[in-house]
Parts: sequence; structure tokens; C-alpha cells
Amino acid sequence: MEFLEYLARFDQGIEIEEAKFFLTMLISMLPIVELRGGLPFGVALGLPVKDAFWAAVIGNMLPVPFLIAFTHRIFVLLRQHIPPLEGFIHKLELRVAEKGELVQKYEFWGLLILVAIPLPGTGAWTGALVAAFMDLRLKWAIPAILLGVLIAGGLVSAVSLGLIAL
Repeated sequence: MEFLEYLARFDQGIEIEEAKFFLTMLISMLPIVELRGGLPFGVALGLPVKDAFWAAVIGNMLPVPFLIAFTHRIFVLLRQHIPPLEGFIHKLELRVAEKGELVQKYEFWGLLILVAIPLPGTGAWTGALVAAFMDLRLKWAIPAILLGVLIAGGLVSAVSLGLIAL
């Protein structure tokens, strides 16, 4: 009977770890929070840094292709059907245009740097919006954003481990 109890607890442990991984992914999908909030969240839940890193990277990257592909259409629909959002959309477009200057100047590397710096106003969401407004192709933008997310994840992991002090 002891062995069956052990198996039951082991199975429950796997479910808890999977839930922590999934929650870390979900938090990392959110704009503003992204990986730089999701990864420390996963570590705080008790995930090993390696697992929190991959959950945050996956979660942060999931919305990127959709943002690049559909942002223009969504903004058009919002402007048509919810006119009070015009001001918010306009401010967002101005902010993205400002961030886009770095990308125009340095192209692939500019987009990578924009995403890699784990500070407010940067990250995969901003990179994806910049790519959408600059009409960058997915096959060019996604690798730059992914590399930027991986670098940001490395930096946030180092801070989470106490290797880099803020």
C-alpha cells in the first residue's frame, strides 16, 4: 500500500509542477508583464530557474506571430466599432513609431536589442507591434524577437539567481 500512496503523491506532484509551468506561461503572455515578470513569478512559485525560463520564453513568444499578422486589422476594427479607443490606439501607434526608429536604423539587430532590454516599454509585445507597423516579414521578425527574448530571459534569470544585483 505504501508504494501506491507514493505513486499517488508523485502523480500529484507532476500535476502541480505542470500547473506552475502553465501559470508562468500565462503570466509571460501578458503585455507589460511579459517574460521579465513571468520568469520571477515562476521562480517564486517554486519552479527551477531552468523551467521558469522556458515557460516564460514560450509564453512570451506565443502571441508574437499573431500580433505581427493581425495588429493592423484589429486596430482598424477597433477604430470602426469602438471610436472611444481612437486616442489610445493613436498613442500606441506614436509610441511604436518612436521605438521603430531603432529598428529602422539597425534593422534585425535593432529589433533584437529592443526586445532584449528587460525594461518597461521594451519586450516581445513592443517588438511585435514595431514589426507589424513596419510591415516586417514574419520570417525576419520572429527570429530577431526570439533571440531578444532569450537574451532578456538570460538577464532576468541572472537577476533571479542573484548573479546580477539591481
